[in-house]
Amino acid sequence: MTQPVSASAQPSRPGLMALDDALSQLLAHAQPLDGEDCVATFDADGRVLAHDIVSALQVPPQDNSSMDGYALRCADVSTAGARLRVTQRIAAGHTGVPLHSGEAARIFTGAPIPVGADAVVMQEDTLVLTGADPQALPEVQVQAVPQPGQWIRRSGEDVTRGAIVLHRGERLHPASLGLAASIGLAHLRVGRKPRVALFSTGDELVMPGDVAPEAMPAGAIYNSNRFFLRALLHRLGCEVSDLGIVPDRRDTTIAALKSAADQHDLIVTSGGVSVGEEDHVKPAVQSLGALNLWQIGMKPGKPFAYGWVERDVPGRAHFIGLPGNPVSSFVTFVLLVRPFILRLQGALQIQPARITLPAHFDVTKADRRREFLRVRRNDQGGLDLFPNQSSGVLTSAVWGDGLLDNPAGRVIHKGDLVSYLSFADLLS
Repeated sequence: MTQPVSASAQPSRPGLMALDDALSQLLAHAQPLDGEDCVATFDADGRVLAHDIVSALQVPPQDNSSMDGYALRCADVSTAGARLRVTQRIAAGHTGVPLHSGEAARIFTGAPIPVGADAVVMQEDTLVLTGADPQALPEVQVQAVPQPGQWIRRSGEDVTRGAIVLHRGERLHPASLGLAASIGLAHLRVGRKPRVALFSTGDELVMPGDVAPEAMPAGAIYNSNRFFLRALLHRLGCEVSDLGIVPDRRDTTIAALKSAADQHDLIVTSGGVSVGEEDHVKPAVQSLGALNLWQIGMKPGKPFAYGWVERDVPGRAHFIGLPGNPVSSFVTFVLLVRPFILRLQGALQIQPARITLPAHFDVTKADRRREFLRVRRNDQGGLDLFPNQSSGVLTSAVWGDGLLDNPAGRVIHKGDLVSYLSFADLLS
């Protein structure tokens, strides 16, 4: 008769890995991908710059007016009410002639300052005088004493020749594109887009549109993870191959992984990385490469897997396995997969900004894991908590506008200052 194993003889359960340690280990494997893309500056939003950008010119190229008004010499206007002859008109894109004593130039925003002028007076501080002789030069009465340099944008005050204006590893955004264009760059060299294969596992999964809600069989659920994971990957600039739903069988899982590895840099799956008898992803990856199955001290999202799949040709594809519960999958993606993918593209700044805000609720029961609570900013400058924080309640991620990062073992009292991560940053 088999004797029961004593509790002391049971294999010890591995401890939970700290989230920061998991991220550090994950990023250690995320070497920037080989190759670069040359893209039109118009199309570079969200891409990661592959090289420093050095300006070959000054911006602005010449001193120019920041106002519609009159360029003049301060020495000619020692008191309010001085009258000057208007001898020229300078619009943006045109250059004037040197300005002499007693003269003013009608000037418009962006137009170069003529030689001899040292200030601009806005048109609201002037009065145009017209005499009886229509052939005579008009005069302007300056009703405020100007200061040297006023309303003049100096050459190079934005960008100086030879300066690095954008740095390698920066993730480009609309203002970056405008800055690149301002120094004449029509194309930019950026990190190559990661090629990512995405598939879900689980016989219980059904695609919306394949089965009507009223015809859903018992135990079946719609595959929500596939939709938000695909969208998140696209937002990060990935080329995504959606491989659909893989049945819960070892042979089909191995075949899907093997096929995906040959054409992709990264394989992302959701579900199948726990230790159940129907979780086939772990042994399938191990048969083709290597896998580390981590139990991370975070809630939601404890089960997480990283490894790689060897290719038939030299090289390997990264593998990341996310938990199947939708909120767990969502949170582990934004906290772990997002920085991994950004690092593959060469990004140096991968962590979102944190804001300290007051909690307008209580959490009286501390958790042994680090919690990421779905919260929303309110009109009083604090945070409200979604009432159901279950890892299966995707409504919480739609209602919320960010995550509250609560350390393990900490209760929250109303008014406590807490760390907030905005979805606006995490989803970009």
